[in-house]
Amino acid sequence: MRLLLFVRTVVAAVVIAVTMPMFALIIGIVGERPAAEWALRTWCRIALFMSGVRLIFRELEPIDRARSYVFVSNHTSNMDVPAILACTPEPIRFIAKRELSYVPFFGWAAGRMGHVFVNRKDSHAAARAIQRRIDKGMSGIGLFFFAEGTRATTDELLPFKKGAAVAALNTGLDCVPIGVAGAREVLAPKGLSLFRPGTIAVVFGKVIPLAGHTLDERDALVQAQRAGVEAAVAEARALVAQSRLR
Repeated sequence: MRLLLFVRTVVAAVVIAVTMPMFALIIGIVGERPAAEWALRTWCRIALFMSGVRLIFRELEPIDRARSYVFVSNHTSNMDVPAILACTPEPIRFIAKRELSYVPFFGWAAGRMGHVFVNRKDSHAAARAIQRRIDKGMSGIGLFFFAEGTRATTDELLPFKKGAAVAALNTGLDCVPIGVAGAREVLAPKGLSLFRPGTIAVVFGKVIPLAGHTLDERDALVQAQRAGVEAAVAEARALVAQSRLR
């Protein structure tokens, strides 16, 4: 069994690695256009398929496709990203750690597409980078944050950073919590790991209105985001559990 998992992992890793520069080239050439969205989502679906992922997606309430939002999610595995991108209802731009910008092809393409890389050790520089993205305009595009800042190795959510709340308050955008479950079982959050085929559930929670929240009391919005993510995660875990009974 472990040998089969190893072989599958090697094959999947090769396919993902080989196709990444191809789709990155498309994204890098066209920039922030619909063709780049297609290329990114297609590559994510290839990664999920090769990893043996069955993806379940659910919205707890309809999201207005004509509006922009600040999306806030838990983070359990590197599989979270392709799972979310494969089913998100609108284009989103990730706020990611600066180290990812150095990945060959990937960093260049992500930058061309408008994703934002920040120095997590310099909060002021990170805020300026996010503001530059906001200043470019957010019409029909959402900002995405892994609010915990890193991958959690247990079911408990890590403390939430304030960046997503500040971005929402600076843009006037309502927030959408996202819960992901099952990704950690497909690919461990830390270190080298084999792909283990399984179900990943992505749940978009109820919209968190910005009304009533201020920068001076942004901690209240952080707590609302955390509560929303917790509810979405609970629903996602229930969907994964149901899938295993079938």
